[in-house]
Amino acid sequence: MSIPTEPIGSLPRPATLLTALTGHAAGRVEDDELAMRQEEAVADTLDRLERLGCPVVVDGEQAKPSFATYPVAGLGSLAPDGAVIPFADGHTRQLPRITEGPFRYATHADTYLRTARRHTDLPVKQAVIAPSALSLLYPAEGVDGYPRKVFLDDLVAEAEADIRGCLDAGAHVVQLDFTEGRLSLKLDPSGGLLDDFVALNNRVLEWFTAAERARIGVHTCPGGDQDSTHSADVDYALLLPKLFRLQAGNFYVQLASEPDRERVLRVIADALPAEARIFVGVTDPIDPVVETPEQVRDRILEAARHLPAERLGTCDDCGFAPFADDVSTSRETAFAKIAARLEGTRLAEEALGL
Repeated sequence: MSIPTEPIGSLPRPATLLTALTGHAAGRVEDDELAMRQEEAVADTLDRLERLGCPVVVDGEQAKPSFATYPVAGLGSLAPDGAVIPFADGHTRQLPRITEGPFRYATHADTYLRTARRHTDLPVKQAVIAPSALSLLYPAEGVDGYPRKVFLDDLVAEAEADIRGCLDAGAHVVQLDFTEGRLSLKLDPSGGLLDDFVALNNRVLEWFTAAERARIGVHTCPGGDQDSTHSADVDYALLLPKLFRLQAGNFYVQLASEPDRERVLRVIADALPAEARIFVGVTDPIDPVVETPEQVRDRILEAARHLPAERLGTCDDCGFAPFADDVSTSRETAFAKIAARLEGTRLAEEALGL
């Protein structure tokens, strides 16, 4: 037996791609040239991960505008002034809002997966945005002629198709990014919004068989953008028991950056869902200091004191650059942290006799 280890999703873009993105936004770079630079970045990302010895790889979300908005990028029925997400350092990110129905994805994630699989024979993990995040696109005042209930029905259908398309295209696992889970408790401390989010996501997950759900995971973190977070001050103990009601086979839990990891691990152990595997975060993408393999090993051994080794995996806390314009972490630092995760996981396996 060994401890599986997986990346979360995004990686910093290389300089050539960042330049192309800036030029494209200014109208100086054509669509085909941008697409070329994106695929070059995907190929380079996969090559570097393979050379590091990653057993499961990702495309680094090199072609996504952001982890959250890729399904609606370029959609005509949007206005820019949607929900605002504030971060602890004072910066914000703003979602668009829908202006008419029916709601349809402009891009499904299997398009990214199919590109990645042209460049590697290794198992590829594909991240998708959770439907709960996209539910925030519907404005509080409603949309004329398009009731919220109908929007949510459309959203569930599109999210199910997004996941199924990736499974059918050969994804090793599909990961739902659920960063809004912890944020919901900041927006609504009563927990009602979180309950709604979990129920909505389960409406999608219920469409899949048990075997398919074994290849579906959920990632939670307090957000990570420009070296800041949006909900790290929210008590994990309020989130995790409800998070584990999601009908998924894997959970990816940000842990390395938590100030009291032992407390969080006790919460996880008490609420551990039947048969699910828990991937614990062992590297912190917003900390510029690269962890040593020994630090990673010790974090895994800490987790193994609370969780059965056969139910344990490792990951990075979050993606390294979930928004395309986030350059707060260098590409080299990200790969160095991934290398530390891989070696630290190997050391932990040795220490545990696996």
